[in-house]
Amino acid sequence: MTQSFLKITDLHRHFLEGGRRHSVLNGVNLEVASGEKVALLGRSGSGKSTLLNLIAAIDRPDQGRVSVDGCDLGSLSERQRTLFRRRRIGYVYQFFNLIPTLTAAENIALALELNRFSKAQIKQRVQSLLTAIGLEQRGQSFPDQLSGGEQQRVAIARALAHEPALVLADEPTGNLDAETGRRVLELLHQLVGNRRGTLVMVTHSLAVASSADRLLTLENGLFLEQTDSLARERAGKLAW
Repeated sequence: MTQSFLKITDLHRHFLEGGRRHSVLNGVNLEVASGEKVALLGRSGSGKSTLLNLIAAIDRPDQGRVSVDGCDLGSLSERQRTLFRRRRIGYVYQFFNLIPTLTAAENIALALELNRFSKAQIKQRVQSLLTAIGLEQRGQSFPDQLSGGEQQRVAIARALAHEPALVLADEPTGNLDAETGRRVLELLHQLVGNRRGTLVMVTHSLAVASSADRLLTLENGLFLEQTDSLARERAGKLAW
């Protein structure tokens, strides 16, 4: 593997439930190369989304280190983490998380406005992305006027608008039917690949996971790497 773009070292995270300590991550280690696409499988509650939030600097680990492109996220202040996330990371949510009072175009533009792109740049990039996701005629539609698949396409465009180096996707097809999910997944891979970005996907779907370069299963707070068809079959059973 080439020099790691994302490096996770001895990562631990626990939560208190009913006064009892519940360990979710128990010393996770992971290295992802620049441009690599990695899928994370695991049962519900196995810690997949928790790990994604740690990588995104939304949450802090109890122990361990997350480094993105040589930057140790644990060394950053709250303000610095927010700016790093805003500039370097794109996040695709399972439930779209579009702002209901903004149009599709305005939702995409928001990431660009926060990163201080010029009005001309925003206009050009929003129109380019709407065309790329096949919604050039729906830019003025509000989220509740769009289908689930259309909303997810807008969410992907928003996450990639500022051309982040790292894209995180939490169950990107989880709320879509199989055919719509397939099309959305193809779009995600296409747009990330066009920008030579690094992609980390959390999913329950073995079909989604199989589209990645590497498949990992999170079990008992640790990763099991899957490298052949039998291992992938086992991972699929674990994922549900």
